[in-house]
Order: sequence, then structure tokens, then C-alpha cells
Amino acid sequence: MAKIGFIGVGNMGEGMAANLLKAGHSVKVFDLSAAAVAACVKEGATAASSVGDAATDVGAVVSMLPKGEHVRAVYLGDDGVLAAATEGTLFIDCSTIDVASARDVAGDALHKGMMMVDAPVSGGVGGANEGTLTFMVGGPKAAFEAAKPILEVMGQNIIHTGGTGTGQAAKICNNMILGISMIGVCEAFVLAEKLGLEHQTMFDIVSTASGQCWSLNTYCPVPGPVPTSPANNDYKPGFSAQNMLKDLHLSQDAADGFGASTALGKAAMDLYEAYVAGEGTEADFSGIVNMIRKS
Repeated sequence: MAKIGFIGVGNMGEGMAANLLKAGHSVKVFDLSAAAVAACVKEGATAASSVGDAATDVGAVVSMLPKGEHVRAVYLGDDGVLAAATEGTLFIDCSTIDVASARDVAGDALHKGMMMVDAPVSGGVGGANEGTLTFMVGGPKAAFEAAKPILEVMGQNIIHTGGTGTGQAAKICNNMILGISMIGVCEAFVLAEKLGLEHQTMFDIVSTASGQCWSLNTYCPVPGPVPTSPANNDYKPGFSAQNMLKDLHLSQDAADGFGASTALGKAAMDLYEAYVAGEGTEADFSGIVNMIRKS
């Protein structure tokens, strides 16, 4: 069994770390939230005193952080993980960040004789807890093969996307589709309401017809049809609207930087800007149906 450092054990990271512990790995965790660390320690983890400590005397480090700036600070800082880790350490960054940050950090790790992959995830908090996440893994083939046994404990689909940064590219594109499709499903339900269709009737038809998609079948944005969706839990975040907005910003920054036309991605970003600025600050991204209903 491996000795693993885990940095960032919030909503997603806690479940991921718990699955590593259940598989018999030794896990040392760090988070700015003492409560998050305590929850992992209760599951059998060891608390690290700093990000550098989390990377000391371990064979691999997993990180799950909010933004590229946080990844850069954790990895590249004077007291960061690259300064503390020994040659040959494997780094698995599961954050969703910009491609440039992923490539810069991985390049520094390689220069210091370490391996690194960018491995953003899809599947939400439920997938993290259940160990059914999809990992989109960018990096050298050797680093991917080294990371795969660890990722298989936390996920169900482990896909090598290509060179460094391509995991982030895949995640950015995936979440742009997700943001667009969720808005489409929400608009269709609001229209169906106005036309006199009940939610369950709408779901029963569309979930087996050409309009079916993950945003409908698995994460239905109205209460009733899918009992496990946030719509049945007062839209408490499984994947927050703020995180969706962050990912849509990443998609539009990438589109601008590489000359891609993403009109629907831009429209989705603008709608989530309005939602997060208002009632969606602390809500799940599917809760945008409530803003659409009122508009």
C-alpha cells in the first residue's frame, strides 16, 4: 500500500481521501479548514501541519484545489510541495484549472525529477463519495501509468487524454457542454410548466427521447423525477453554481486564447454570472432553473 499526501479535502477531496483509506493506503491530509482535516482523521488519515508536510515521506501527492493560483502557490511556493518532496514523487492534481498553470507546474516538477499528471474529475460529490468519478488525465504515459492504480481507487473511468494540460482541456470542454445543457433542460422545463405539462410527464418522455442528457436523466433540475438530484434537497450544492461559473470562465478564456467560436458557451457564462450574483451564490448549478422561471 502507498503513502499518499492529500491537499484539499473539502467537499470533493474528503470523499476521495476516504476511498484511498478504505483501500488500505496511508493518507496524510492538509486543508485550510480544520474541520475538513478532522473529518478525514476520523476516517483514519493523519493530519499534516502544512502543504510541505503533506508532501514529505510520501510516494504520491493528490491535490484538489479551487483555482490555478492556488495550485501554483501550493506547488511552486518556497514552502510548497515541490520544495519538500523527494525526487521521484508522483503528483496528481485533480483541480480544474487553466491549461497554462497545469503545464507550468508540471514542467517544474519534471525539471526536479518528479512525475506529474493533471487529472480533473467529473462526477460531483456523489461520485467522489462513491468512488465512481471520471478522471481526465493529461501527462506523460509513464506518469499516467504510475497514477492509474491510485486513480482507480477513487474513480470508475480513468482516461489518458494525451500530454500535459490535455486533462484540463477535456474538463473545460466537458463542463462547457454541461453548463449549456443544464440551461437548455431548465428552459425546457419552464416552458413545459407554462404549457401545462407536469414535471414527471415531461421527464418520462424526454429522458427516453432525443432530448435525453445527463443534466436531465441524472441531475434533473426540478423536484420529483430524480430523487438524488439537488432539486430534491433545496438545491444544496453537489456542484455549485460558483464552480460552474469558474469553469465557464476557463472555457471562454481558452476560446479567446485559441481563437475558437463558442457563442453558446459565452451565453451560458453570462447567465451563470447573473445567477451567482443573485440568488445562486450558495446554490447548486441546477438551481438556475429558479432564475430562468422568474425572468
